[in-house]
Amino acid sequence: MWFNPIMTWLLRSPLHGFISSNTMLMTYTGRKSGKTFTTPMNYLRMQDDEGEYLLTTSTRERTWWRNLRGGASVTLRLQGKDLPTRAEAIEDEPAVAAELGAFFKQAPKMAKYFDVRLDADGKPEKDDLMKAAQARVVVRSALG
Repeated sequence: MWFNPIMTWLLRSPLHGFISSNTMLMTYTGRKSGKTFTTPMNYLRMQDDEGEYLLTTSTRERTWWRNLRGGASVTLRLQGKDLPTRAEAIEDEPAVAAELGAFFKQAPKMAKYFDVRLDADGKPEKDDLMKAAQARVVVRSALG
């Protein structure tokens, strides 16, 4: 994307505070090429029984997340600091739906960008959630 170099520069600069509350850089190694790639992406800080993690999503058509199948070492540039950690792409549709459900519970305004309607209680409509899970993958990045 044409703006990725701009976002990368900004997130590495002292001005990162303008966007780093929800945008980070992920540096990972290509499985086949062995090349290092750095990609800016939005994230949401999450918590579950296993601890705190960052969640990001991608459409299945994109290919960058395939480098994280089965888990991979990555470096996150998070709020001005580099954090070596592990990230994993989740492709299984029920697991993606569960992660998206948790995502929308924490950030309900995001549901509209995924074409997911929320019911009167703020819960995602199951059919919409499953449809979104067919089109998306989620990436979990461990924190701590």
